[in-house]
Amino acid sequence: MSTLIDFSIFPVDKGESVSPYVARVVTIIKGSGLQYKIGPMGTAIEGEWEELMAMVTRCFKELKKDCGRIYMSIKVDYREVGSNRIVSKVKSVGESI
Repeated sequence: MSTLIDFSIFPVDKGESVSPYVARVVTIIKGSGLQYKIGPMGTAIEGEWEELMAMVTRCFKELKKDCGRIYMSIKVDYREVGSNRIVSKVKSVGESI
């Protein structure tokens, strides 16, 4: 089983640059042990549904400590069979070009 999420979370009440807040979230993602790839507009993360949602919750609770308004976006791609799709999906497209 493989679940991929494209995840973005940041405060909207902390001014123009929110890099320090995003860095706090990335630290949680990195510490989760899940496979991930950071992009300019979000982070792709692969794992089991339960562990992904637990990690998303940890990220939310971290920002909630000192942020009064938080924007979060989650896109999900679940597939019953497969693994390492965070790499193989991109590779498949590259081979088709």
